[in-house]
Amino acid sequence: MIDFNDQHFRPLYHFSPPANWLNDPNGLVFYQGEYHLFYQYHPGSSVWGPMHWGHAVSLDLMNWKHLPVALYPDEHGMIFSGSAVIDWENSAGFGKEAMVAVFTHHHDHYEAQSLAYSNDCGRTWTKYTGNPVLLPPDGLCDFRDPKVFWYEENGAGYWVMVLAAHHAIRFYTSPNLIDWTPVSTFGEHYGAHNSVWETPDLFRLPVEGCDQSRWVLTVGIGSGGPGGASGMQYFIGQFDGKAFTSDNSESTVLWVDFGADYYAAQSWSDSPDGRRLMIGWLNNWQYAQLIPTTTWRGVLSLPREMSLRRTADGIRLFQQPAAEVLNQRGAHIEWTDLNVSPGDNPLVNLHGCALELDVAFIVNPQVEYFGFRLRVGAGEQTIIAYDMREQKLFVDRSHSGQTDFEPGFTRVHFAKMRPVDGIVHLQIFLDWSCIEVFGNDGEVTITDTIFPAEASQGVELFAQGGEVQVRLLKVYEMKPASITAVEG
Repeated sequence: MIDFNDQHFRPLYHFSPPANWLNDPNGLVFYQGEYHLFYQYHPGSSVWGPMHWGHAVSLDLMNWKHLPVALYPDEHGMIFSGSAVIDWENSAGFGKEAMVAVFTHHHDHYEAQSLAYSNDCGRTWTKYTGNPVLLPPDGLCDFRDPKVFWYEENGAGYWVMVLAAHHAIRFYTSPNLIDWTPVSTFGEHYGAHNSVWETPDLFRLPVEGCDQSRWVLTVGIGSGGPGGASGMQYFIGQFDGKAFTSDNSESTVLWVDFGADYYAAQSWSDSPDGRRLMIGWLNNWQYAQLIPTTTWRGVLSLPREMSLRRTADGIRLFQQPAAEVLNQRGAHIEWTDLNVSPGDNPLVNLHGCALELDVAFIVNPQVEYFGFRLRVGAGEQTIIAYDMREQKLFVDRSHSGQTDFEPGFTRVHFAKMRPVDGIVHLQIFLDWSCIEVFGNDGEVTITDTIFPAEASQGVELFAQGGEVQVRLLKVYEMKPASITAVEG
């Protein structure tokens, strides 16, 4: 087991490396009962350096077994981000049901796409002797993070690669994962372009409540997100196997998350029951190498299940914690029909650093804002609240603990969110240094890191400027996940 002693920032039920540096999740694939999680890893330091692919497996998305490093840098360069697939019909010739990793080789401002394969459920890996299989066109420097999947229609199919290329996404097709043909480009005039695009994903989802479906294209940008740092945007539209067409205008910008710390998210291939499960890096490039952890740096978000729903603004992406997350619930306390006036704190006897809070507020137009203060201690608190007048959900970590490592860390993060039938529903996951907030059943999410003192464990429920009624509040203790050390 990982030693959690003397590491009071290390989360208990979020995934973190046994030691050293972690960033993007990579190669997410489900095969023979195991969820495979690869990730950008530097085994020699707690800051970014020569990138490898770390590796872990899980039966339930929450309890993980670390495996040896899967991919090491070589003569072609570092092993940057990418994806993994099961080649069910041996199209590449590596063996029937080979697990194939498609990744970016990065070498001195030169990026190309390469392959590796495994015939033993991902335990050992062989790099393809013909690497790289896809070279950058026209000397393009930013050419990375391939997401590959099998596209099939009318009984015929082929592989599709979705690739970040500077400020756009390029699409390629292949019969065998080796020979790739360019087919289209998307994004030159769409969405946010504050920095280069990265870590794309593309998947199809049904629209709840009707017989329609849409394709969702997610794209990371290294800076300029709604939280003031790295961010994930998404596009909704149609994909015909070669080209993506957005349903929305060029100026429409849709964000996956409104906090500072949800980036490079990827979804699992071949998830059972057809679920679209996604996980992101719970950090960002503004201060990732400066956060005050010591022997380790980097956390991944909770796994989220993605869905599409119609809203007043159009079809939008909703995210909820995967059902497996709720298996970590321990003892709980609940309150019903609770009136909270300014100065009250019904939770005065409640303390904790690893909690889930699930609450339904009945809105009062007269109140200014209401919510929770978490990790409360001497001069420290993190506020998660709803501003009734502005109709926005926000997280204020300006007094959350250690903040001096980055001037922008103290900014408030917010998302516009209207009450639904007079109710504001919040589901909040607190895990030592991690906060994930799901508003109105995942219509909006805000994900942030905090670094309070270990003794700051108070919890407060509050209202400002008027009384608010709580229809139902449940607070759960969250049990630690089992995350074993590296298997030899």
